[in-house]
Amino acid sequence: MGSIPEVTLNSGHRMPLVGMGTASYPFAGSEVVKSAILSAIKLGYRHFDTATLYKTEQIIGEAIAESLKLGLIKSREEVFITTKLWVNDGHKDFILPALQRSLKNLQLDYIDLYLIHWPVSIPPGEVRFPRPNEKVLPIDYTSVWEAMEECQKLGLTKSIGVSNFTCKKLDLILASAKIPPAVNQVEVNPLWRQKKLIKFCKDKGIVVTAYSPLGNAGSDSQGNNKVIECELLKEIAEATGKTHAQVCIKWVFEQGVGIIVKSFNEVRLKENIDIVDWALSGEHSMKISQLPQSKGYLGDIFVRADGPFKSLEELWDGEI
Repeated sequence: MGSIPEVTLNSGHRMPLVGMGTASYPFAGSEVVKSAILSAIKLGYRHFDTATLYKTEQIIGEAIAESLKLGLIKSREEVFITTKLWVNDGHKDFILPALQRSLKNLQLDYIDLYLIHWPVSIPPGEVRFPRPNEKVLPIDYTSVWEAMEECQKLGLTKSIGVSNFTCKKLDLILASAKIPPAVNQVEVNPLWRQKKLIKFCKDKGIVVTAYSPLGNAGSDSQGNNKVIECELLKEIAEATGKTHAQVCIKWVFEQGVGIIVKSFNEVRLKENIDIVDWALSGEHSMKISQLPQSKGYLGDIFVRADGPFKSLEELWDGEI
């Protein structure tokens, strides 16, 4: 099994192109997650992805501290930690305190990548999904990004970026940014290929990182099983002697993007990074590129008749 390749971000810092995700719905439990992170470190994972919403920052912090104690890693610099700003803190004056809370949870002096989780905000308060009758507010792209830039200037994060941003919304950030986003983390898989967005980001020097490379099955009530049930992907897995998951992850990797893979099972953790020393054939890649597209996670919780996005078309700027 080859080592995980890295990419140099526009901030000058290097990021492993495969990371372990730690979101789970329902929550997997702290000991399960911590044990999985320790197993992942032993297998060679060095990039770990969390968010305020996931409630796994503290677990990652404990796992890193334990890894140092056990000698699995020699220094904090060996790991790359991504976390995200949730929508309740998507206001200029709340961003620095939110990052400081995340750092406290992680027991770290800095993180490697801080992302705006969604291009919306809700009234300040506890970390929560917007309630049915709660207002969803427009994000002030200019002031929020200025606060993100300040976090980087203070050395609390090495790089900054966004998640779930379309080409149009990235342009709104870039219009005033002094520090451009280093990463845009979005859904990418064989049934949601994001060709336009990937090209746009590449042209702007922004690295795309894919979440849900296996689709959104079981993540919550909005997910679907279309990637898992896709007959073509099953056929390619059988023909290549790889698992269905490996075919999906390899296809995403071959698009020149980073990947966040998620499993708390040691066997699957190992399979998920076995993507370096083999390739999909041109015929298999072509067949995948012809599959009908279907987005897994729509984000309808942010759509409101009185909000900034009155339809899914508006939320995704027609990229759906």
